[in-house]
Amino acid sequence: MPSTGTLPLDEKLCGGRLTVDLDALADNWAALARLASTAETAAVVKGDAYGIGVEAAAPALARAGCKTFFVALPSEGVQLRAALPSAVIYVLNGLLEGAAATYAGLDLRPVLSSWDEIEEWAAYREKGVATGSAIHVDTGMNRLGLTLHEALDLARRSDLLAAIGPTLIMSHLSSADTPADPFNFRQLALFNEIRGEFPDLPASLANSAGILLGEDFHFDLVRPGIALYGASAAAAPLRIVVTAEARVLAVREVDEGEAVGYGSSERVKRTSRIAILAAGYADGYHRRAGSSDDRKGAHVYIRGRPAPLVGRVSMDLMAADVTDIRAVTRGDWAELFGSSVPIDDLARTAGTIGYELLTGLGRRYARQYLGGRN
Repeated sequence: MPSTGTLPLDEKLCGGRLTVDLDALADNWAALARLASTAETAAVVKGDAYGIGVEAAAPALARAGCKTFFVALPSEGVQLRAALPSAVIYVLNGLLEGAAATYAGLDLRPVLSSWDEIEEWAAYREKGVATGSAIHVDTGMNRLGLTLHEALDLARRSDLLAAIGPTLIMSHLSSADTPADPFNFRQLALFNEIRGEFPDLPASLANSAGILLGEDFHFDLVRPGIALYGASAAAAPLRIVVTAEARVLAVREVDEGEAVGYGSSERVKRTSRIAILAAGYADGYHRRAGSSDDRKGAHVYIRGRPAPLVGRVSMDLMAADVTDIRAVTRGDWAELFGSSVPIDDLARTAGTIGYELLTGLGRRYARQYLGGRN
């Protein structure tokens, strides 16, 4: 099944493979829906469904019961509409200048974040367009969103408010992944205050981590993203969705004291067996995950055991120490992340977050989709 507008790749010709469990994705949505049982549970599928392929992910989520979806850009909305003709689709990055006809033609609801967007959308809807919109209020993130003053002005402009056809009021939490951060509760208080000015609109505040903050944050609709894909929500009962693996190209002996990889950054401390794997930063595996004499890097999982990386990750290759895993041979597959190497653990070692690893997955993997057909 294609995921990036290209033909599926033959595993025999690839150095890496991705296995995407669509049933696990659907189960994660259902688990989050149970946690937010008083609200509707939407799905954020921007970034090609966080790298796993929106053409496969969105129908699986819809079959699980999801009716409302969020993308970042109208181009993503075009792709999603082709996959889900009847879904409610919001465009988080708002109304791009001059693109109102596309939004209206495909029933994509812009998340309006500025006065300019509001005026442009109102003017276009005067032509009889029925497509709705969302009002985005900034409660402290300082990215997109109306200021509180602008939101109050809008609430008092009943003519303009009616002209934009709002179907949702929303804001975004900046620190929900730190539950004790008092800023979460400051944002909640501000959102409650401004929501009171729009009493007839459904409201949405919680992202993945926000769902775990409790019912006060759920309002009428929650918007899980990364948690759907099995990362960054450890308190929720989530399943692994994505497994990334790399092929073993060769296994070689390296004498004690010899270096492995670019820059001689790490020398082996014993005579070692080193497996050379066919993946690197061109495949979205971060260079920072490599190892050196001064800093231990990540590990892969092969033949049921962990194998630490040795030396730098390069564009197409990496090396792992399999001295104590004697059965490893050319043609084996090593798990880069998945059930044995949690993606968030790999991300911490690489100095990044699971979001970046997923959305940065390269196009050279052979992809296999499991389930999601019922």
